[in-house]
Amino acid sequence: MPIESGSSAAARQVKSKRKPHTISIRRTNSSEQERVSSQREMLEAQDSKLPTSIRQTLLELFGQIEREFENLYIENLELRREVETLNDRLTAEGQTVDGGDLSKGQLKAKASHSTSQLSQKLKTTYKASTSKIVSSFKTTTSRAVCQLVKEYIGHRDGIWDVSVTRLQPVVLGTASADHSAMLWSIETGKCLLKYTGHAGSVNSIKFHPSEQVALTASGDQTAHIWRYIVQLPTPQPVIDSNQMSGEEEVDFSDKDEADGEVECPSESPTVRAPTTTLKSHQGVVIAADWLVGGKQVVTASWDRTANLYDVETSELVHSLTGHDQELTHCCTHPTQRLVVTSSRDTTFRLWDFRDPSIHSVNVFQGHTDTVTSAVFTVGDNVVSGSDDRTVKVWDLKNMRSPIATIRADSAVNR
Repeated sequence: MPIESGSSAAARQVKSKRKPHTISIRRTNSSEQERVSSQREMLEAQDSKLPTSIRQTLLELFGQIEREFENLYIENLELRREVETLNDRLTAEGQTVDGGDLSKGQLKAKASHSTSQLSQKLKTTYKASTSKIVSSFKTTTSRAVCQLVKEYIGHRDGIWDVSVTRLQPVVLGTASADHSAMLWSIETGKCLLKYTGHAGSVNSIKFHPSEQVALTASGDQTAHIWRYIVQLPTPQPVIDSNQMSGEEEVDFSDKDEADGEVECPSESPTVRAPTTTLKSHQGVVIAADWLVGGKQVVTASWDRTANLYDVETSELVHSLTGHDQELTHCCTHPTQRLVVTSSRDTTFRLWDFRDPSIHSVNVFQGHTDTVTSAVFTVGDNVVSGSDDRTVKVWDLKNMRSPIATIRADSAVNR
């Protein structure tokens, strides 16, 4: 009880100290603006070959850097005071805990532990502040522009996954919460085929590496394998918008709005039943993928397992257990019998099936929140995304630590 009351008192003291700290930062920023203004006037008075706009931008950036490090310095001083306060309080409390005195070694260990925690807090604060500085540079120098090229309108609910066929004809596949999957012409945006065999949300879609076969995973606790035959529409001649009359432009706009109201063109064929149904899970099947060669598939489920199936017999070959919470994604290597699964337990696992007689597993704990996805790249890397707002790149040959970390402003979706 004395320890808890002392900690609460220390917390109140820390809060009381931070109030004037906030005010001092504001005053510092205000004086900083005046100093930047005076520096700008001095800079304009000097001779330089740089354009004025670039010189002002540089001055603002260096001003931001100076303010960030000034704030870091103030926080560093504040944390040092906290270390001293906690050390003094630990020394005082050590004489009354359980009615006995703590030895100097125990007191030193406690103080060292508190100092270590505050040191880690300092490092975290430093990294966050420096990332802000880097972001400032990026936002002022980036000139990337995104432009909408084509829309594929037809689903009546959210789209969970998008995939492209690996062979001709190349078509786009979408998986939707409206219980359907659709195949589209990439060039024209026309719906070529609709699959309606699932009784729940279609969460993922993947295409066979060498055949016109699709694999879909669903909230109905199953994965379906189904065949498709599509014929791409004849490309229409490109019309120069500058040569179109005003009346034609209005008609084209109205047609787009009308198309958005239909689910899928009536002339598009519909596949209503699968050729193979894979059902061994006790929860939502969130993802599925083909192993190299297309003779086996892997599924990931909210029942905390991943299953490996034989496509020809639809039999369960392996049940991959070990994750402590729901799986969020699974992915297979393009040329090797490797599988990676991600989970809400903050880990992702690498499963090795290259030896038919035994399969090995490696667990990676590089994230601090749900791992939303982990995928293989062509260059034998694994890229993992997480709700901890980071994307990490790993080398398959040495996965003890990531070779790169990308920090985002929000959680990373799959």
